[in-house]
Amino acid sequence: MLLKRARGYAEERRRTALLPDALRPFAPSRITWRRGPAPEGTEWAPSPPGALPVLGHMATMQLDPAAMLRQFIELRRRYGDVVRFEFGSLDTHLVSSPELIRQILQASHHDFSKLTRGVYKLRLVLGNGLLTSSGPSWLRNRRIAQPAFHRKRIASFAGTMGRCAGEMVQAWSDGEEPDIHEEMMKVTLRIIGLTMLSLDVTERADEIGSAVSFMIEDVNRRLNAPVDLPPPIPTPRNRALQASIETLDRVVLGAVERRRKEPAKNDLLGLFMDATDEETGEQMNDAQLRDEVMTIFLAGHETTANALSWALYLLGKHPLVTERLHAEVDEVFGEGDLFFAPMDEEARADALMEASKRLVYCEKVLKEAMRLYPPAWMTGRCPVGDQVLDGYHLPDGSLILTSPFIVHRHPEYWDNPEAFDPERFTPEREKARDRFAYFPFGGGPRICIGNHFAMLEAKLILAALALRFEAEPIREAELEPLITLRPKDGMPMRLRGRA
Repeated sequence: MLLKRARGYAEERRRTALLPDALRPFAPSRITWRRGPAPEGTEWAPSPPGALPVLGHMATMQLDPAAMLRQFIELRRRYGDVVRFEFGSLDTHLVSSPELIRQILQASHHDFSKLTRGVYKLRLVLGNGLLTSSGPSWLRNRRIAQPAFHRKRIASFAGTMGRCAGEMVQAWSDGEEPDIHEEMMKVTLRIIGLTMLSLDVTERADEIGSAVSFMIEDVNRRLNAPVDLPPPIPTPRNRALQASIETLDRVVLGAVERRRKEPAKNDLLGLFMDATDEETGEQMNDAQLRDEVMTIFLAGHETTANALSWALYLLGKHPLVTERLHAEVDEVFGEGDLFFAPMDEEARADALMEASKRLVYCEKVLKEAMRLYPPAWMTGRCPVGDQVLDGYHLPDGSLILTSPFIVHRHPEYWDNPEAFDPERFTPEREKARDRFAYFPFGGGPRICIGNHFAMLEAKLILAALALRFEAEPIREAELEPLITLRPKDGMPMRLRGRA
């Protein structure tokens, strides 16, 4: 029965993905090689030479995603904070000014839709959750979900976060060489399973992790493929995607089904199921619960694992920063009983929340790691009708890209931008900086709903690890910009026990 329901939801997602509205991001906004003058009072944004009929700039763009990121930085340097280039016949604008990003994501957000090609591709996996929905349905579900992420609710999960972090660290030994990215994926998956579903997925971590990785890689492939055979066509890859989705659907729908029969528990699923829209009195049905839980289940561990992996990599290359972090965690936690000793979960949560407020330098380290390697490295928007941005004409149906990876390296807003310097995040320097010069969690009404959850989780995991170990990179890490910014081929590191 559970598998039948999972397949039913998957079939509905495949069907809606083929509706006419979903095809809009694939249609060219105009024949770009016959471009006429911009409307009166506006102009076209500067663009590199070499655009070809049909192909646009695709022939001159780097095909390797990591190389393309660096090419985007060079485009910004050469042509300014609004650069136009063409993917096929699709006008694409890279916007790198904090002031203009504020306009897109916040001040005029109604004029810039979230419904890009990438979002439609993500719907194949996530359905119509907070990340992929738009308009009234998004606003309604955001209102319902918001209380679940109240700071007091998040604080109640600190004990689970700390216990999982401590048990991970206790299983390690001096001289071990784990793939740190894989370890971070496992511990954050365990935490989101327990806090979201009251379900320990440790024994299924490999199966679930493999499904998550395949889905992320497949969505990224579909996003960049010139021709994408839709899921109803039974190609081997489409069947593999369906199997990966069913793996996670069985986990999520099974948890929903159990919760219908069990008393409410202190987890996010229970809060979602009990919550009502104050304006309409509506609650989420099972399909909506599935989409919201799936969104948080995936986004809630993948992004945090990436942030922690890059933070540990940077710490391994900067021993003075590591020394200062060790001094802080030693002072705050002493022998680490809050992580490593058996104790009541509620008491552990209260104590860890108080301790986390003193992890000032630890938070700076994480923020600086997310500056250099933001997990959500690129976001897209589509103009709703023709729009004007800084005097430039942005035609209806075009694509706008805003990249924290690029803005976080903008020399007008960051001194020595490639350097790792946690002291950029003192209160004084943060207050003086433009709000959208740093936006790892997005901004405006659609800022990540789980940002406080993620920061608390990351601080506690990093602190638990720093109490017992140093981690030394075994090789140079390479970027893999998929839906999130992963380290390519993992991140093997050598653990050194602290004396």
